[in-house]
Amino acid sequence: MAYQPRIGLTMRLELETQRFYLGRDYSEAIQAAGGVPLHIPLIPDRGYIASVMDGLDGILLPGCDSDVDPAYYGEDPHPKLGRVVSEKDQTDLMVLAECEERNLPLLAICFGIQVLNVSRGGSLIQDIESQIENCIKHEQGKPAARASHEIRIESDCTLATLAAESLDGENAKVNSHHHQAIKRVGENLKATASANDGVIEGIEDTRSDRFVLGVQWHPELSWNTDDLSRSIFREFVSRCSARREKSGAAA
Repeated sequence: MAYQPRIGLTMRLELETQRFYLGRDYSEAIQAAGGVPLHIPLIPDRGYIASVMDGLDGILLPGCDSDVDPAYYGEDPHPKLGRVVSEKDQTDLMVLAECEERNLPLLAICFGIQVLNVSRGGSLIQDIESQIENCIKHEQGKPAARASHEIRIESDCTLATLAAESLDGENAKVNSHHHQAIKRVGENLKATASANDGVIEGIEDTRSDRFVLGVQWHPELSWNTDDLSRSIFREFVSRCSARREKSGAAA
């Protein structure tokens, strides 16, 4: 049996009940692609995070119903800023710091792409509808998996390769569940996909020795029906496996 890479997923915190939780779709998508999903509770302690990540081959940062604290990118809170969960921000940022140090493959989804960008010194649009003129609808509602708008994918990037394989090179149509987006792109990142209103929908690391892919939509909701979504998880899990093989050979 082929090695199944161990992939950590940071959880969410329900403030009303003080419970950690995470939707099943993320774990099921990883397992279907050949990985072993492992949940990381939101305990913002550097020693704990380092210990948890010792046995991991990759990280998935999932979506969340909270917003990144704008203090992390030097802004005051916009009137339409959503709730901020400090434990989520702190834990994800610590996990990202460990990812950078260990060169772990990273897939960042929705909130994940936003906190990734902030961790690299970038900033966010705090509320799309009130801050972007003539924006399209980015909070589509139900059904959640419905592909509601198109994205334009740049050439010469991982997303373009995956789209060429799964969509015959055509631009993709994706679901949309967010009111924030990337504004200033962070260090060692480049925008690789955008919506028709200019909102950034994908980012990737500019360094050739890294696999870092962030998407603003939710491929975990449609991996079993959409070729591009399925390809994203397969590529991510494949990179995690390759990283394990490389580190094992070096050892």
